[in-house]
Amino acid sequence: MFRIQYDTDVTTWSPAGRLFQVEYAMEAVKQGSAAIGLRSKTHAILACVNKANSELSSHQKKIFKVDEHIGVAIAGLTADGRVLSKYMRSECINYTYSYESDLHVGRLVVQLADKAQVCNQRSWKRPYGVGLLVGGLDESGAHLYYNCPSGTYFEYQAFAIGSRSQAAKTYLERRFENFTDSSRGSLLKDALFALRETLQGEKLTSTNCTVAVVGVGEAFHVLDIETIQGLINEFELAGEEEALAATIDAVADAESAVPEASDAPTDEGAAPMDI
Repeated sequence: MFRIQYDTDVTTWSPAGRLFQVEYAMEAVKQGSAAIGLRSKTHAILACVNKANSELSSHQKKIFKVDEHIGVAIAGLTADGRVLSKYMRSECINYTYSYESDLHVGRLVVQLADKAQVCNQRSWKRPYGVGLLVGGLDESGAHLYYNCPSGTYFEYQAFAIGSRSQAAKTYLERRFENFTDSSRGSLLKDALFALRETLQGEKLTSTNCTVAVVGVGEAFHVLDIETIQGLINEFELAGEEEALAATIDAVADAESAVPEASDAPTDEGAAPMDI
């Protein structure tokens, strides 16, 4: 009853202290195709799943370049994500024109969060129905932020948003302690493995995923299809070799655990020893 009565306006609080339209916007993020991000000291990786509404249509773009040192991956309403990425691009251009230096990633995320929060205070507006993973590089190193429709933001070592993102989060939680000192190749490997977890049985190929990289000495760019497919083939082969090695080790351990038969004769009719 409260949900029907108090969800017609974004500025109306429910008796439980909730803003239902903001929660609806956050639910839209969960319904979008999965996007993940992870970072080390020197690199940040963004990756997303490409989903098409029909076999006859192309997928919508989910990763946008903001500046030479910043990019964004989205999950949720693509139109809102496109508008916000355009706003971020304008802020970077204006800052560079005024100060002749790159805009810090954290400052841009704060400005983005402020813009999203304004929509939660105006009755004639609605919250942006999109979540953004902002990856970038500045003087303090690589950064990864998540910006929520509510106007809050968090910095992460690795994170995943969108549909079936919990499987990717589980993988990232097991591996995140190694990300800080990881190389570019190791980050790409973990990004593809985490992205594969969100597909739930569907085969990961270069046509159903997009991967972008930014790092020291490397401007933000989206990897081409041939490069992504080559990485997938390399990592799948390595995974098969690791699985085969693990199987061989398990068989060897099982064989070594079997006790050897004794050649000494046994006296089955002997009485038990008195204690």
